[in-house]
Amino acid sequence: MEQQVSPWWKRAVVYQIYPRSYQDSNGDGIGDLQGIIQRLDYLKELGIDAIWLSPVCKSPQDDNGYDISDYQDIDPMFGTLEDMQNLIKEAKKRGIQIIMDLVLNHSSDEHPWFLEAKKGKDNPYHDYYVWKDGSKESPPNDMKACFGGSAWEWMPELNQYYFHQFSVKQPDLNWENPKLRKEIYDMILWWMEQGVGGFRLDVIDQIAKEPDQKITINGPKLHEYIRELSRETFQKGDLITVGEAWGADIERARLYSAPDKSEFSMVFQFEHINLDQQPEKEKWDLKELDFLKLKEILSKWQTELYQTGWNSLFWNNHDLPRIVSRWGNDSKYHDESAKMLATILHGMQGTPYIYQGEEIGMTNVQFPIEEYRDIETVNIYQERLSKGYEKNDIMNSIYVKSRDNARTPMQWDDTKNAGFTTADPWIKVNPNYKEINVKGSLKKKDSIFYYYQKLISLRKEKPIFAEGSYELLLKDHPDIFAYLRKLGNQTICVIANFHGKEIKFSIKDLKLDITNYLIQNYEDQKEGILRPYEAFIAEVKESI
Repeated sequence: MEQQVSPWWKRAVVYQIYPRSYQDSNGDGIGDLQGIIQRLDYLKELGIDAIWLSPVCKSPQDDNGYDISDYQDIDPMFGTLEDMQNLIKEAKKRGIQIIMDLVLNHSSDEHPWFLEAKKGKDNPYHDYYVWKDGSKESPPNDMKACFGGSAWEWMPELNQYYFHQFSVKQPDLNWENPKLRKEIYDMILWWMEQGVGGFRLDVIDQIAKEPDQKITINGPKLHEYIRELSRETFQKGDLITVGEAWGADIERARLYSAPDKSEFSMVFQFEHINLDQQPEKEKWDLKELDFLKLKEILSKWQTELYQTGWNSLFWNNHDLPRIVSRWGNDSKYHDESAKMLATILHGMQGTPYIYQGEEIGMTNVQFPIEEYRDIETVNIYQERLSKGYEKNDIMNSIYVKSRDNARTPMQWDDTKNAGFTTADPWIKVNPNYKEINVKGSLKKKDSIFYYYQKLISLRKEKPIFAEGSYELLLKDHPDIFAYLRKLGNQTICVIANFHGKEIKFSIKDLKLDITNYLIQNYEDQKEGILRPYEAFIAEVKESI
């Protein structure tokens, strides 16, 4: 009898929901918690184990909920606290945990803490944030905010600047203050009492910032803070916790995801995500994907964290473009390339994350600039125009990389607004919803949806996916991504043609003998070739 892998999240698959774009239940054009409840049976059919919910806490929505004004209440646009408690309960009935998105690096400037902090330097909440004395003409230094402009905002009534790494309405919290940390821990314990199954920690590697030294990520006290956070909260429950850490390398990831649970279950690192960006430039400065580098990086994380940490596996999230448009082919080989990318990812060791719509192959959009809603996109358009960039070049970068690619409404069917809402949606629906939607996917036996469903069930059935070692094959092949997973006397191979052309290939050249195909994205096999974006996972015997 197979021994169950512990902890539970090692065989789990997580589904990320961006609530305002998932399902509108009350006809106001914005997705909500009741809408998610209506779709839980769909998610149960897909087979996922947990829902990572982008922020639903009370917020002025300057950065789509990543600016929280009350950590223990729900924003009215999404519903009520009772709706949230109902979602947790209804999801659990279907074997699904709810993962909350925690934003602990900063709050909204409308949070009661900041409203108090502004009242005076002697206010007890003043030290909950990062302040520096100065004059209006000379900020403390030249640090820039991620969304453009200075990272310092002048407050004339205090003759001080406050520090913000993101929007001016997102002042950074001061983690050096133990009273602030205690308030955060109490809030997390309260959510654990509500029954949540875990937390995703937004930009958590920025909490130990030291602006005087121009340090924003990986500050000296970062792991000290995280270990205290984990000890005071997460370790008191059986949770899945994942830290978002753009600055993570292998050594740091081992600390974040150490098996002793001293920090998190796992970490989001983004080394593979930046490969179509010019080195040392902004994400908008595009370059062709380096496929050999992609193989090298994904393989490095597989081998280096084996038995010393844990990987998060993802192509997409609410901040990233749609992977089928980015590294696949969203026209001629739409289904094949979407399935190929899923095959590579789900064959690896780690916890896979599916972003809403990925399971039906939703694609990027190309809107006029007036239709974009993302603050980062709108700001970069104006900033680059002012610097003299050509409008067409700016728009091309936006088409490729805008966060709104991921935020268009979920495409449920081919009726008006894709079945997302009966009103005008908060952001336009992708015009291809009549061809790409859930209703159509569920009717088509070889759809991307059912392919994901099978990948999820394989992970639950076969311990080799969660526990097996990893070995990259054909390291320098310009088109093929191939690797082995081994556990005891079992071996599986994952083979994928990453590109839209036919290439010569025989499994026998790898000295492998296929005994059983577990999943494949073409109905048949052709000896000696791999067709465009062809991929499969097979059980194999290794020949001498």
